[in-house]
Amino acid sequence: MKIVVLDGYTLNPGDLSWKGLEELGDCTVYDRTPANEVITRAQGAEAILTNKVVISKEVLDQLPGLKYIGVLATGYNVVDIEAAKSKGIVVTNIPSYSTDSVVQSVFAHLLNITNRVAHYTGEVREGKWVECQDFTFWDTPLFELKGKTMGIAGLGHIGMAVAKVALAFGMKVIAVTSKKKEDLPEGILPVSKEELFKQSDVLSLHSPLTPDTRNFINAERLALMKPTAIIINTSRGPLVNEKDLADALNSGKIFAAGVDVLSTEPPKADNPLLTAQNCYITPHIAWATFEARTRLMDIAVNNLKSYQEGKVQNNVVE
Repeated sequence: MKIVVLDGYTLNPGDLSWKGLEELGDCTVYDRTPANEVITRAQGAEAILTNKVVISKEVLDQLPGLKYIGVLATGYNVVDIEAAKSKGIVVTNIPSYSTDSVVQSVFAHLLNITNRVAHYTGEVREGKWVECQDFTFWDTPLFELKGKTMGIAGLGHIGMAVAKVALAFGMKVIAVTSKKKEDLPEGILPVSKEELFKQSDVLSLHSPLTPDTRNFINAERLALMKPTAIIINTSRGPLVNEKDLADALNSGKIFAAGVDVLSTEPPKADNPLLTAQNCYITPHIAWATFEARTRLMDIAVNNLKSYQEGKVQNNVVE
């Protein structure tokens, strides 16, 4: 079997091994593949693996030997699923590999905002504490999480895990979810979207990107929030109308935001969140711990191996 990995660098910049895939066939790995080289590089492959390289119908039409597409991520919107289905191509994804890492990132952002560790480390290095007349020094608001309300949009694996940690901090947890109240763990209260925005001290996004969830955060809903509210987005960039969020931050309508994903990645220089007040941005790294990437690699190998054995797993083509 000829196997081509189109953009392997983000999964494995050198600290993991491709040996598992190499044992399954003749495997070629490209760090990155520009759109105009996808067909050339994938020509003759029975299996291709992609993270963010788009596999459109036009691409599929020119790869008649292709039988399998492995998406090296949970989201699989980079593949034209209907076109793949019509051609009998199996498409697999990698579910639930990064749950613990993403939850950790949610609270890293939240604790950075409430405790400002990076800020105070910088202040100490600049001599502010040395010059202080008191044993303590702070120049920003500091917040305790206990008793605050954590709102969660989307109670899948990650949303549920975030809820568990929030409860451990002593927070109240509310959520917008399709699950019934009696099916939820103790301590999680389902609410309407309007109440989610009104009640949340912290709102953490964990919804998939769909037509209904695009621009879930917008000016109308931000206007419902407390001026002390914090938004955390480690899910999908387009869940947020970035101009509306920047305007709300700059005008003090909400207090802060912690963001790991943006609508375009890497971002354009004029993205309004890059310069917004109290907006803390990390470059889409919530998923990228060594442990999560190791799991991703293992699942990707097992997905392809299972396909070869006639036992397809994590198939997203129904």
